[in-house]
Amino acid sequence: MQFGRVRGSVVATVKAEGLEGVRLLLVEALDDDLAPTGATVVAADAIHTAGPGDVVQVIASREAAEALSPSFVPVDHAIVALVDEVDGRRVP
Repeated sequence: MQFGRVRGSVVATVKAEGLEGVRLLLVEALDDDLAPTGATVVAADAIHTAGPGDVVQVIASREAAEALSPSFVPVDHAIVALVDEVDGRRVP
C-alpha cells in the first residue's frame, strides 16, 4: 500500500464493463512523511468518498482489481482508505 493525495479527476467517455459509475481520480504519490514523490497515477475510487486534497491509501495490481465490486475489473490502482493520521500525527 502507498499513500497518495487526490489532485483531481479523470473523465472517461467509454469504460470497461464493471467500471460504470466508478470515479477515476488522479492521485499524487506520497512518501511515508507525506511528501510528494513526483509520480501520479489514475486510481479507481473503491470507497466512493475520496475527493481533491484528501490523503488516501492506494493499492496496485491484482489487489486493486479485487477492491471493486464486481472484482477483477481492469484497473491498476484503487483507493481503499482515507488517511486521518500517520504515526499519531494528524494529516494536513
